[in-house]
Parts: sequence; structure tokens; C-alpha cells
Amino acid sequence: MTMVDLGPQTRIVARLAASVTDEQLTAATPCPEHAVRDLLGHLLTLSVAFRDAARKDLGPTTDIHPDAALPDLGPGWREELPEALDELADAWRDPAAWTGDTRAGGVDLPGALAGAVVADELVVHGWDLARATGREYAPDPAALDSALTFLRAAADDPGRGNGGFGPVVPVPADAPPLDRAVGLSGRDPGWPRRS
Repeated sequence: MTMVDLGPQTRIVARLAASVTDEQLTAATPCPEHAVRDLLGHLLTLSVAFRDAARKDLGPTTDIHPDAALPDLGPGWREELPEALDELADAWRDPAAWTGDTRAGGVDLPGALAGAVVADELVVHGWDLARATGREYAPDPAALDSALTFLRAAADDPGRGNGGFGPVVPVPADAPPLDRAVGLSGRDPGWPRRS
């Protein structure tokens, strides 16, 4: 796992979030049983958690288990999310974030692996948000490459289950990298927008 500037990907996610209308907050997403508002709440929580993981500021934010209930999206999310995404990218620009050990989701792991995990989260959830709201989506190539490397390793590791988020969805071998990442994450790249 190599150091990646997450800034380009966090800016993409921030732009997608800024375009979400109030009416779209209840729209379905590729994440079963989660609406757009849940996805935005998750993005806010993971941005803070992985910011703190990068800083090695371990505590309540880095101990939240991924299976914990999704937080309610507060009224200030339109200001809070882009700020948290900026802080996340800034924290991971420090080379020290990618060395040593840290914690995220209540799990101790190497800093470089945590960086790859958050790149994956940003890429895949950016796709989720774009699909759910009918927006065009082209992730940052460096973040996508990091996510794809992480997801391939996760899918091949029997101790991690089948993919990062659920059973791997097969895609053609010549599928674009984003479709491969989405499939490895347990999502169908052909997921339609639902209203």
C-alpha cells in the first residue's frame, strides 16, 4: 500500500454531496436498506474517524465499529461534511499517517492499510452517492487504484470474507477499473438509479 493524496477524491465526494437535494435524502442507494441520508451520515463519521486514525488520535471516533448504527444526519451536515473531508485529506498528507500502527473501526491496523481502506471507502461510497442521485462519477485515478488493490487483497483473503462489503459481484475481466472495484465491494456496477 503506497501513500496517496486523498484530496482529489475528497473534493469529488464533497461536490457530489453538495449537489444532493433535500428531496434526495430519502432516495435508495446501492447499500441495501440505507437511504442517501444514511450514506451521508456514514461519510461524515468515517471522515472524522479516519482523520483521527491518520493523526494517531485514538479514542471514541476510531473505536466506532463499522456495524454500529448509522448516525442521524444533523442539520449542519452541508457545512460539516466538506470540512471533515478536507481535514481527512490533510491528515493523510502527512507521511507519518502511513507508517506505524493506528486504529479504525475499533480494529488496530498498519497506517498504510488504514490509508487504503479510507481510499476504498471514499471511492466506493462516492459511486454509491452518484448512483443514488443520478450524477456522473469519475473517481480520482490514484484513489481508485489504491481501492482496487485493497479490494483485490480483501477478496482473496479467506479471513476477510467475500469482498469488502459483501459477496463479490462478478464483472467481465475487461471491465473498467471502477466497475471492477464496485464488483469487488459487493455491489452490482449496473445498479440503476431508483426514485
